[in-house]
Amino acid sequence: MADAWKLVVRFGIRDGCSVPSVRDAAREVSLRFVTGSRRLDFGIGDTLDALAAHDIFPSEIGVDLLIVAAAIYCADTRISRSAHSQNNWTREAEFNIPVSDVDRWIAVTPVLESAVQFLTGDRWRFSFRRRPDGFEQLIRSRARRRVLLDNISLLSGGLDSFIGAIDLLSQGADPLLVSHSWAGIASKHQTLCIRALRRNFTRASVRHIRSRIGFPNDFIQGGGAENSERSRSFLFFSLAACAASASSASKSITLPENGLITLSVPLDPLRIGALSTRTTHPFFVARYNELLAQLGIRATMVNPYRHKTKGEMVRECVHQECLTKNLATTISCSSPTKGRWLGQSPGHCGYCVPCIIRRASLRGLRPPDPTTYALVDLRARPLASQKAEGEHVRSFQLAIRRLGGSPARAAVLIHAPGPLTDVRDEIDLFAKVYFRGMAEVQRLLDGVTTRPYV
Repeated sequence: MADAWKLVVRFGIRDGCSVPSVRDAAREVSLRFVTGSRRLDFGIGDTLDALAAHDIFPSEIGVDLLIVAAAIYCADTRISRSAHSQNNWTREAEFNIPVSDVDRWIAVTPVLESAVQFLTGDRWRFSFRRRPDGFEQLIRSRARRRVLLDNISLLSGGLDSFIGAIDLLSQGADPLLVSHSWAGIASKHQTLCIRALRRNFTRASVRHIRSRIGFPNDFIQGGGAENSERSRSFLFFSLAACAASASSASKSITLPENGLITLSVPLDPLRIGALSTRTTHPFFVARYNELLAQLGIRATMVNPYRHKTKGEMVRECVHQECLTKNLATTISCSSPTKGRWLGQSPGHCGYCVPCIIRRASLRGLRPPDPTTYALVDLRARPLASQKAEGEHVRSFQLAIRRLGGSPARAAVLIHAPGPLTDVRDEIDLFAKVYFRGMAEVQRLLDGVTTRPYV
């Protein structure tokens, strides 16, 4: 039977109030987000300081949202699925979190639980209590000038988010670029992307906020560690929404992601859970926007590239010179440090799902794709489908075969990852982008052979 957890966020050593459990057998753990003074630890306080340095002072509800997101991310990355779930995937936990407005958070609990459970595949429940004495107001200084935030855009260090930033800056926008990193390789590529943008857009300020919210491996005693990180997009979105809460004006938060990854149609039935992400799926984005509206944060998450393939994003990027000269500054690999066991430097493996989609999108580019892939030549020899080098290639081949060149089949398959009821008028466009995206991958894999090795 799966372990049940009771996770109570605490502010300081004096925060020891008793919190009732939904389940008697739940294992209670205190998540001490404030260990010393009144400062929020584990990168949360540093993030608020970085925003203040840009004269951005979030609302208390915005800070609540960031704390809630950090608690979810903590549980997601520090409770092992293999050790604490019934089916090696689904975990059970109840959260109790101190907030500035208990009634408002109780009211949004249903949509919060719906969004997070869809995103991570876990059974998580939330309850809230009033912040302890001395922590009623976490944002104090509002004397300085408040900057105008018409647009906020997510910058992960990946190719799609780099294109999103290029397009916005090329169109004369002045976005706040928001990044999150816990692993060092992501931070490196975010820095390289920002440097490239500042070299190419000298008339713009290119404002950038980087957050390093994360938790040590032993933070939840007995929890272990988990690298699937399905909740990271909730934290990423919440960083941007926290910044957006600094003003009451309506604003857009751009999440640049190609349509094939947005849909994340499973390549085979096993990928519904462990190997299929839902980070920007329309259902999750709709629930997150509903959450923001109910919290009173006047911001909307928008993916302007949801009907484009990655290749179309590349070809239609407004500033081609900036893009092609700086392709190597971006990172797309799902696990860029996996090669360390072979003595390789962090980088693109070349054979995971995001790497394959990236390679397909840059096929035929002039000048050629400068990215270094660990598996450089897909056609030099047959790839072992039972090993990492050929597992995802083979899955793509089977999915392409199942699609069978049929747009009608695409219109059925796109419903597998989750409901599209919030975007009924876009279903035909999603089916078409899925079909075109898989066609890009098919052209890349034409002539590639996979076979099992005993």
